[in-house]
Formats: sequence, structure tokens, C-alpha cells
Amino acid sequence: MIKKIFLCGLLLTVFISLSHAQDSGEDKLGAWYMYFGTNKLSEKWSLHTEAQFRFYETSSSFNQLLLRTGGNYHISDKAIATFGYAYINTDGTFEDIPNEKNSEEHRIFQQFILKNTVGKFAFEHRYRIEQRFIDTQAGSSTQHRGRYRLQLTYPLNDKWFLNVYDEIFINFQDDLFGQNRLYGAVGYKASKDLSFQLGFLKNHFEDTQFDRLQLAVFFNTDLRKKQANTAQ
Repeated sequence: MIKKIFLCGLLLTVFISLSHAQDSGEDKLGAWYMYFGTNKLSEKWSLHTEAQFRFYETSSSFNQLLLRTGGNYHISDKAIATFGYAYINTDGTFEDIPNEKNSEEHRIFQQFILKNTVGKFAFEHRYRIEQRFIDTQAGSSTQHRGRYRLQLTYPLNDKWFLNVYDEIFINFQDDLFGQNRLYGAVGYKASKDLSFQLGFLKNHFEDTQFDRLQLAVFFNTDLRKKQANTAQ
């Protein structure tokens, strides 16, 4: 167990070392606090719920609010198709500026997830296409992009696990490269439906990079049970 804990610490140290070896967009370490849920509606359908609170600093200087939901169709236990909507409110400045208007975005997305395992390693491939309707002080625009995320999860024991992923964003207009996100975390499975992850994200853009701590809560529910209890 001590070796596994050491491995967790080594993983996070590597990610943090990589972040300080490159130029950052600011001299503050920011944080993302996140909730994700998969709410089972039937054998084939579930509802995705998500909320993210992003800060320029670990507990202050609001950066972005992201709310996302969608309908998941479970083709099998290894293939899921999703159609959904997201609302994003962004403060693009580090310092508070009087009368500064936050940008707003309404986003529609289509997504397909494939899962497979190799030994104890669980792989997840996520393909996503987004249609983005953005409103800023400079005006309104419509943008489109694609995203691909390769995620790897490795269990340390029945409760603890490691999670890493890399996600690339490709623009369908202007410059092809949008951004790349490299992430590593230690996770704890409190129960069958509840887990936590504490990790570090390197968010790389074409000419700058941002370092973000991440604390995520994953809570899944089975609404079919509630419906059955209500009927009784």
C-alpha cells in the first residue's frame, strides 16, 4: 500500500514539475471545483448532470461557471451516445474591472464514448462535437469544434485508483489547434455510486498555459428505484 501511495505522489509531482518548467498564463495557481452525475432513467437511458466552478486562484477571483446536461443512450455497457446542452459564463480578466461584462455561451454538443479494458487498465475514448453560440462585449459569434479525450484509470485497491487523461480541442474555423488538457489525479471510491478525485490539470493553449488544481465529485443515482418506491 505504501508503494501505491508513493506512486500517486510521484504522478502528481511529475505533473506539477512539468507545469513549472513552462511559461504560465499567470503567476497564480487556479482551481476547478466540479460535480458530475449519471442519473439512470431506464435500462437504455440516463441523464447527465454537471456543474463546474472555475477560479483564477484556488478560492477566489471567479473565472467561469459551466453547467452541462444531456441525454445518454447506452448502446451497451461499453458504448454511450449523448446529445446535450451547456451554459457557460466567463470572466476573461484576472483582476476585477468595474462594469466589465462577462461573456456568455450557449453550447449544443454531440458525444460518443467507447470503453475497453486491458488487464487492470480501463480505457475510455470520448469523441465530442460542439456548436458554440458566444456573446461578448465585442459582439456575438458562432463557432464549431471537435474534441477527443483518451482517459486511463488504474485501480490501486477496492477504494483507491489513479486517473489520467489527455484531451485535444480542434477548431473547425480559424486556427486548427484550440487547446490541450493533460490531467492526473488520485481517486477514492466511497461507495458504488459516489467517488472523489483530487488532481492537477495543465491547460495548454497555442501561446500560453494555465495550471489548475481539480476537485471533482461523481455521484450517480438510479431514478428507477425512486419511481418504484413512489408507486408503492
